Amino acid sequence: MALRYCYKDLVPFGAMVTMECINVALNTLFKAATVKGMSYHVFVVYAYAVAAFVLLPAPFISIRSRVLPPLSKPILCKIGLLGLIGSSSQIMGYTGISFSSPTLSSAISNLVPAFTFLLAIIFRMEKVAIKSLSSQAKVVGTIVSISGAFIVTLYIGPPIMIALRSSNSLHQTLKSSSDQSWAIGGLLLTAEYILVPLWYIVQVQIMKVYPNELTVIFYYNLCVSIIAGIVGVISEPNASAWKIGFDTSLASILCSGIFGSFLNNTVHAYVLRIKGAVYVAMFKPLSIVIAVAMGVVFLGDTLHLGSLIGATIISIGFYTVMWGKAKEEVVEDVSGHETQTTQNVPLLQSYETDRVQKKMDANV
Repeated sequence: MALRYCYKDLVPFGAMVTMECINVALNTLFKAATVKGMSYHVFVVYAYAVAAFVLLPAPFISIRSRVLPPLSKPILCKIGLLGLIGSSSQIMGYTGISFSSPTLSSAISNLVPAFTFLLAIIFRMEKVAIKSLSSQAKVVGTIVSISGAFIVTLYIGPPIMIALRSSNSLHQTLKSSSDQSWAIGGLLLTAEYILVPLWYIVQVQIMKVYPNELTVIFYYNLCVSIIAGIVGVISEPNASAWKIGFDTSLASILCSGIFGSFLNNTVHAYVLRIKGAVYVAMFKPLSIVIAVAMGVVFLGDTLHLGSLIGATIISIGFYTVMWGKAKEEVVEDVSGHETQTTQNVPLLQSYETDRVQKKMDANV
């Protein structure tokens, strides 16, 4: 029982929190590289190519496996669709940031749980019963988490813990930008974060028929690298843009390829198979809390009241959804156990009746 709890609850939770911390660090490294002139088209191609190279042995191991089903054409087509969705979301996201700012991207990313929840209901992957306490908890928790994430992004408030170097760039960027391209960037970023939950849902469907994370992510990274390469050659015809030196750009590509495109996508595929799309999406607002905490601890940013209030609200909403999911799983386990017991009772009764009847016949 304890081992099952660890596998189904503790490991996915710890893995998702760890990956959100890594993603925040990778985003910081990516920003440092792009400031020095690295093209985001080149970055996507190289980062996913590095991840595909690291995962190169995975398909050969899966072919020799006797447990996994063969990689049929429908499965490969779904993985191709996954790659198309993933590359499109990456290109739209980085293009949207170039039109607006990373701050707007952070704000709109908080809509991922809502989009995922709605799409999961449409595709009948999540059940919502208005009278059910677990469903009410998931709906309310999702709304509360998104609200808290927007508070962290849009409201600063007075400083609580003043650091040596204050950073108010988040608020200044939102307040000062009046460019008309801001709206175009917002539309592109919204399209990206509609595709992200769609990626989750397609990934869940693939893992149901082919439960091998490493092989699926290898083909996915390969597809993204090829599609992004075609787009990148058109967008970046200058050959000098594709040359990477031994600097921050190379460090960003290698770290993002290994810890992002490889490890992050593999962990997401694993947790999607175990817990579902809504569970994974709910960790997205948590990344803002992690970013604020890392900024205060490692970058010397000032902790403001808005960050504290928003982080508290996100935590309340997050644990509300987790409670609803846990309660739902308990109900499913109990109902499944009762069904199994009910199915077994007639068989036991029939066996006992036959045994008594045979004994009476023998006595006669």
